[in-house]
Amino acid sequence: MDFRLGPSSEARRTEVREFLEAHMSLALEERVYRTGVSHDEDFTRALVEGGWMAPSWPVEFGGQGLDPEEMVAVGEELRLADAPMYGIGTTMMVATVIRAVGTDEQKAEIIPKALAGEIVIVLGFSEPEAGSDVAATVTRAVPDGDEWVINGQKMFTTNAQIGDYVFLLTRTNTEVAKHKGLTMFLVPLHQPGVEIQAVFTLSGERTNIVYYNDVRVADAWRIGDVDGGWHAMTVALTNEHAAGFAAAIDRLLVAAEAWARTTTDDDGVPRLEDGTVREALGRTAIDLEVSRLLQRRVAWMAATGQAIVAEGPMSKLFSSEALSARAQDMVEVVGPDALRSYFDPSAPAHGVIEHMLRFSLGTTIYAGTSEIHRNMIAQRGLGLPRNR
Repeated sequence: MDFRLGPSSEARRTEVREFLEAHMSLALEERVYRTGVSHDEDFTRALVEGGWMAPSWPVEFGGQGLDPEEMVAVGEELRLADAPMYGIGTTMMVATVIRAVGTDEQKAEIIPKALAGEIVIVLGFSEPEAGSDVAATVTRAVPDGDEWVINGQKMFTTNAQIGDYVFLLTRTNTEVAKHKGLTMFLVPLHQPGVEIQAVFTLSGERTNIVYYNDVRVADAWRIGDVDGGWHAMTVALTNEHAAGFAAAIDRLLVAAEAWARTTTDDDGVPRLEDGTVREALGRTAIDLEVSRLLQRRVAWMAATGQAIVAEGPMSKLFSSEALSARAQDMVEVVGPDALRSYFDPSAPAHGVIEHMLRFSLGTTIYAGTSEIHRNMIAQRGLGLPRNR
């Protein structure tokens, strides 16, 4: 069995590396780190001009028509470079939903602007009391003529402060099962009643809590049927639940190995010759390989038209927990100096190890907690009953 991606994927990988060499500067990397905002207008413009905004989309939409395996190579390189892709990722995720279930008017208004990098669409799913269980949403949308009035709050709405629209999950029916009474809207953020407050995560990322106070949205911006929001959600979350963090493990391994090769102990012996160091590097390399294979299995299934059931959550669960465990290993191996921060000139491996440790903790929550993903694997993959 050949697990390589193939020559066309490697060709795309080379092209992305060349693009990143030209457009992913150290200054941009530091700005993203200092602000906690993974979006940059100049970088986005360069992506559009280079044809990398939506490379998996059909050519007639302005994409390149790349297959899932080619997209794995593209994604691996962008994530390895820590390119500012989050705002682009959520925008194109929602554009994909609109392309699948939106009206002709919605498609005409949103898709060209999304592909041109002219708008940012953010996600309004989680709430203070409804995190991974998004079906427990209580933010209400009440009809009023040709409009809806929205009241509630959302947590972890990353990039809301620079966003144009929020893909908002609301409760429109309280008399049915919780997942049957939901409706999705694309709500313009620049309007009265929307209040955005910054929240910074442990890794330094800027996210937000957003309050909606009598916010009005035209029914024309409803995505899908009334009380049919769960379908639109599943279109969006299928890709999010298949997210993997192999590239982050790769970034950690490259930094740790560079430190081990260039640092010596008190006797002048390279740390790479230390058995404990080599063991930690070996475990990281193994977890990297498994994480890559799990991600590539998802891509292979998509490329061959197979339904992705438990395989996506397996990829996300394993790689996020592996990243967290291996980052902790590396901090223990390097010692107290490993806690020197990213871009501190005195930090080992330029502070990547410290940053990966902080970043890793959030990955076990993103797109659903590890517990949620274990439940999905148990139910969808093993046919076990729902955990109560």
